Amino acid sequence: MLLAALADSVRGRAGSRHLMSNSAIASLAADHRLRSLAESMLDGSAIPFRATLFEKSEQANWLIAWHQDTALPFVAPFDRAGWGPWSVKSGVHYAHAPACALERIVALRVHLDDSTAENGPLRVIPDSHRHGVLTDQQVHEFAEGHDAVECLSPRGGVIAMRPLLIHASSKSRNDQPRRVLHIEYADSPNVGDKRLAVV
Repeated sequence: MLLAALADSVRGRAGSRHLMSNSAIASLAADHRLRSLAESMLDGSAIPFRATLFEKSEQANWLIAWHQDTALPFVAPFDRAGWGPWSVKSGVHYAHAPACALERIVALRVHLDDSTAENGPLRVIPDSHRHGVLTDQQVHEFAEGHDAVECLSPRGGVIAMRPLLIHASSKSRNDQPRRVLHIEYADSPNVGDKRLAVV
């Protein structure tokens, strides 16, 4: 049912963004089991605000270098020290956020297919989220100096991660699809006293 609901979503090179307008996705994001898991990591409320489908297949076999997720969507832009640069994606305003804001976010990755060592799984550097927002060079050096872990999961499994966790993804080595619904939760509708966009 969920895959059918995603069938008409607009695909980019790596999947589809801004899926919270899809009623099936919004319903899943609000599911008490996912909310409870997110709440346990946020010490209270967990409000879903962004959903992205990552889709890896024979037709779209991509890789992502080591990085942190630092951009957040907002209803409107604002000018405040420590925030930015800003960009606009599909009409939504995004700002690169400071660590104090990103620490209030958790992502749940719902696996729509088995994620195996062969189909380009998520790789992470454990505990790297505890070191704040890093430059691209610092991220590269951190990854070079620490061991990575592959995050494998069966279909239907859920993996939780923080946005500042340094992570990457290699190309698939087989023809098995790897589709992951990445749902992000915040402890409040507002971060940095400004309202997050629900996308």
